[in-house]
Amino acid sequence: MALYANIIIDISHEKLDKTFQYKVPDNLQDVLKVGQQVEVPFGNGNRMNTGYVVELTDTPEYEVSRLKEIIGVVEGSIAIESQLIALAGWLRRNYGATMNQALKTVLPVKQKTSAKKQRMVRLALSRKKAEEWLAVFEKKHNTARARLLSNLMEQSPLPYEAVTRKLHITAAVVRVMEEMGILTVEEQRTYRSPLGEMKRGGKKPILNEGQTAAAERIWEDFSRGERNTYLLHGVTGSGKTAVYIEIIERLVHSGRQAIVLIPEIALTYQTVLRFYQRFGERVSILNSKMSAGERYDQFERAKNGELDVMIGPRSALFTPFAQLGMIIIDEEHETSYKSENVPRYHARETAIERARMAGASVLLGSATPSMESFYHAVNGDYVLLQLKDRIDKKPLPTCHTVDLREELRRGNRSILSEKLQELLEQRLRSRQQAMLFINRRGLAGFVSCRACGHVMKCPHCDVSLSQHNNGNVVCHYCGYAQKLPFVCPECGSKYIGGFKAGTQKIEEIIKKRFPQARVLRMDFDTTRSKDSYEKILSAFANQEADILVGTQMIVKGHDFPNVTLVGILAADLSLHVSDFHGPERTFQLITQAAGRAGRGKLPGEVVIQTYSPEHYAIELAGKQDYGKYYQAEIAYRELLHYPPCGHMLVMMTASADEMTAFLSMELLAKKVRQAQDRGKLSGLQLIGPADAAVAKVKDVYRRVLYFKHQEYQTLVQIKDVLEQFIFRHREFRSVSVQFDFDPMNGF
Repeated sequence: MALYANIIIDISHEKLDKTFQYKVPDNLQDVLKVGQQVEVPFGNGNRMNTGYVVELTDTPEYEVSRLKEIIGVVEGSIAIESQLIALAGWLRRNYGATMNQALKTVLPVKQKTSAKKQRMVRLALSRKKAEEWLAVFEKKHNTARARLLSNLMEQSPLPYEAVTRKLHITAAVVRVMEEMGILTVEEQRTYRSPLGEMKRGGKKPILNEGQTAAAERIWEDFSRGERNTYLLHGVTGSGKTAVYIEIIERLVHSGRQAIVLIPEIALTYQTVLRFYQRFGERVSILNSKMSAGERYDQFERAKNGELDVMIGPRSALFTPFAQLGMIIIDEEHETSYKSENVPRYHARETAIERARMAGASVLLGSATPSMESFYHAVNGDYVLLQLKDRIDKKPLPTCHTVDLREELRRGNRSILSEKLQELLEQRLRSRQQAMLFINRRGLAGFVSCRACGHVMKCPHCDVSLSQHNNGNVVCHYCGYAQKLPFVCPECGSKYIGGFKAGTQKIEEIIKKRFPQARVLRMDFDTTRSKDSYEKILSAFANQEADILVGTQMIVKGHDFPNVTLVGILAADLSLHVSDFHGPERTFQLITQAAGRAGRGKLPGEVVIQTYSPEHYAIELAGKQDYGKYYQAEIAYRELLHYPPCGHMLVMMTASADEMTAFLSMELLAKKVRQAQDRGKLSGLQLIGPADAAVAKVKDVYRRVLYFKHQEYQTLVQIKDVLEQFIFRHREFRSVSVQFDFDPMNGF
């Protein structure tokens, strides 16, 4: 059978769309692979050129007689581009995309920018004078000035952005201290490194027994040539980062490089500082605030061997390290590791494939691991390592679970339970701070009874039905719909409906109940303007407010030592989203929220308010018992064949014409059902077609179809067949078709 190769001659970003097809000679048919560098005749003069194979196919795109033939494979070419192009091929096959979409995900933009200037804050006093000023500020309770001066005495200069964002210091405080002659603000050119002048050194942490055991196991395996995927399951505050740094230090000394993925790039300064103190200029970062040119510059540094460690979000996974030894994924359970753009890859699986290609290991870390990762660890696919104690054996906060049904029976219709009100009173009297948050994801979603806690669920999919404006409740998996009842079908109560309270309403309730309290609100509306995010956090860090009310953004990664109370006002909002991940997200959310309380010297308390206190996710989150939670959740997933006990593929058709979107999906579903009828797809379960969760976006109509099967590769084969079917039929030209494997949020 004739074989043809699509080849790119230049991998500059703007030329990735341009591939040239060549015939594969007989002697290369069995050895040629995607990603290999080859020699080809190019142009009118057939001058010799090199290119990269991006696709192998048996379908010629041009008249065969006009195609030129590949001359040969470039011997010894192990260029990092080859590996990344092969990884792009893997992304295309496993997640559904064009090769060009996959290449643009993996390869950086070839575009350089001129050097930029960065503002730095530098201490302008001697150590003795600084100590005198610090004593003055502390005596006068100038907490912001004292905190900035104390940090500058530890390290000077500090990037201006780090001072305002991480230390929560306002521009006004910096300006006043500059006028007092305590500090100076300087501009310096920054081009090669985005980290500014961080100070190397600092105390090397002494690992405790659990940390040492984990680090030794990973390093011993690596030294023996074993390449594994490890899951480091450590309770909040158990010191996972210290283990990462210890492993990387040993790797770097052996001539290898490491990639560290983190979920929230805005919260990385403290993490990066710890790495920089150990590795200096050999560490760099990527983040969304950097321009395409600046990001490209960091990739160039990595390719040229100027870096040993790259820290960043999902995209840092494609850093062109030639001697990659380890990929670390911190907080591996976070949903931001799944791409929302085509190809919809997951960083965890992609990291494992990249590590396989590079001869590297993968280390996943989390206090609340994803079901997928813990499932693989329990089944022996990953090596499970555990840190069971916090550093210095600090206690976890005390959790109180409040049944809101009981509150209603006692006549309390407020969103604040009596227990939470009592604890808030205590905090206000003792000048301690509290955080109250509501998880607004799924706000328009589930319908429940406030009297008995009954939640309306789909009889076919066991996920919550979502309330729509037309008076129906609908399942976003299979399309099942029914009228919204006026009374609870379980207990007959009239208190049935969706959850309506948002952060603004909660802020009003707090101010009315506690008129003496200083309240700050943090949500999408209050953080729209530039620097508003930092200003709110700065004010709270400076104890200019007693209570911070907000959405999930207030409980991710922030460290406020004076916060001793966290209130979760509606745990059910994440529990009953119309998605089987609801209990998992709820358990993780409560554990994460609990971690915000009692981070200083004083112990912390957490109040979980819910209509479903008996639900295993809420009950076990209150007890911080991940092991029992996993056993309960995995039994549910096995029963319904949800990932990781089976696999799902969601296909979406989208068109500006409603009938086209509808008919195209019906045609694709019919093709799959015909194959089922012929006995070709045993074990496959189809759900739908149905409207997408958001059925119309910007005048584009969207339909979805779910596939469930035990084997991931079976779903990949279905995707391949459907892609070819779509490519061959003209009626799909005005239709966008997308695939998402093991979806985390759906379409």
